[in-house]
Amino acid sequence: MKVAFATDDGSRVNTHFGQSPMFAVYDVTKSGASLVELRKLPAVLNQDEAGRIDSRLDSITDCTLIFIMQIGASAAARVTRRKIMPVKVPLGSPIEEQLKRLVEMLQGKPPIWLAKVLRAEENNGSEGGEADGTRG
Repeated sequence: MKVAFATDDGSRVNTHFGQSPMFAVYDVTKSGASLVELRKLPAVLNQDEAGRIDSRLDSITDCTLIFIMQIGASAAARVTRRKIMPVKVPLGSPIEEQLKRLVEMLQGKPPIWLAKVLRAEENNGSEGGEADGTRG
């Protein structure tokens, strides 16, 4: 599964979803995690809140989880509608530490919230992947 981290330095979860200048995107499996890319968001002057949320959602549409330090209620609702689970962590949490915990959860018995996310991802994958037209 792909997992995004709201960051301004690529190594720590240290930004609010709506102000994050980039997302570090990792591919995470039971055997480990690898960086896919750092997705930098273009700076847009005078962009309203809805535009900021949309640009961030568009950049992580292929992700299953998004680790953030904070997210507003309307943004959280829009993220979950896109079948992306927001995960709040303390400011400055090292991404490597969060990845290690996530891999350990996948190797053991995942908590209910993660098991639910994994089931939804499996169901989407068995339906042909890009059938919803969001990628491509």
